[in-house]
Amino acid sequence: MGPATIGGFTESTPFRLAHDVNTNRRTRLAAVTAEPHSADRSAPLTVAIDVGPLLGALTGVGAAVRQMVAALGEEPQIALAPYACSFRGALQPGTTRLPLPAAVAQRLWAHLPGPRMDHWLRPAEVIHGTNYTVPPSHLPRVVSVYDCWFLRHPTQAGGDVVRAGQVLRRAVDSGATVHASSNATADAVREILGTERVEVIHLAALPITPDAPGSAPPITGPITGPITGLIGLPFVLAVGTLERRKNLPRLVEAFERIATDVPDLRLVLAGADGDDRGAVDAAINRLHPSIRHRVVLTGRIDEGSKRWLLGHAQLLAYPSLDEGFGFPLLEAMAYDLPVVASRAGSIPEVAGDAAVLVPADDIDDIAAAMHRVLSDSATRSRLVVLGRDRLQHFSWPRTAAQLATLYRRLAQEGTR
Repeated sequence: MGPATIGGFTESTPFRLAHDVNTNRRTRLAAVTAEPHSADRSAPLTVAIDVGPLLGALTGVGAAVRQMVAALGEEPQIALAPYACSFRGALQPGTTRLPLPAAVAQRLWAHLPGPRMDHWLRPAEVIHGTNYTVPPSHLPRVVSVYDCWFLRHPTQAGGDVVRAGQVLRRAVDSGATVHASSNATADAVREILGTERVEVIHLAALPITPDAPGSAPPITGPITGPITGLIGLPFVLAVGTLERRKNLPRLVEAFERIATDVPDLRLVLAGADGDDRGAVDAAINRLHPSIRHRVVLTGRIDEGSKRWLLGHAQLLAYPSLDEGFGFPLLEAMAYDLPVVASRAGSIPEVAGDAAVLVPADDIDDIAAAMHRVLSDSATRSRLVVLGRDRLQHFSWPRTAAQLATLYRRLAQEGTR
């Protein structure tokens, strides 16, 4: 879940700012002035928060930030001052537009200690950059990091993403505190960026859960494209952009090894094209012709299609080479969908004992684990029960409360 790119923004973008929660919150935010927080410790702490990831089509980062902002809006001692670094499209009322386009800002902030944005972000007392970057400032700063794959493998990242990494490194070098989405991400941040100013605050499931655990949603609208051919068939689901760290060519090979035992089984790769599409196609083309057609590439899917897939799949396959958190793990558990996943990155930390974990590079083990889950009802039932319990360890209110504690601590410590 690397840095999100910035697109257009409309009034219909589905998220809530702090002042949208209720009338009291709206009044409180409007009443905040430039008086320093130290003058009145009973006043809410004002946090400038980057809502840039909410502009345009939501990526994984954008979906996480939407939930983060909504949960922070319920924190009684936090007043949010949203900002965005974009000249494209309309912004939500109450959002500050910084005077630099994101592309220009990143080029400057990657190499210079300015320009600082303090004047435009008043009366903020803490700044939270939610998408790997945070503006230079005399104020205490938090920057969220969701994974470090692009820092470890910069040659696999685009120019904008590489620049975001440069801005992140400069922010960390100048004292910003990193909010890491997992202990695995925190360890990578310490190793790659050489900082101990890291706070682990877990995220939670994205809001695509069914009305009740295990209740597959009905087809309420037209199902089109490749998904149409899945109705009534068993399938293994993999969710995510077709990028190298998702390890999908090995998953395709593992699927071939179990396909003959389950004649109608499909493998569904649900996600937009990424840097590994060519390797995925090559792996599919190497399959026996009798199996090749049973691998389904859906392309980018909407939330309705994702719900349907999660509600009708037999298992989620998640054999990633690295993950910084792993939303699909929790999404699958919310749908009582058993999980086979790798032991890489944050996956063991998030999945706990509620998934069958295998080495990411062992195709035989991936295949054997999938076969076991598909064929053994006792294993499936056990994973469902453990998954329901595991979900209780993650919640957005808990995320917001821990962020609020971090903000207050940094405000008390002073400028960072």
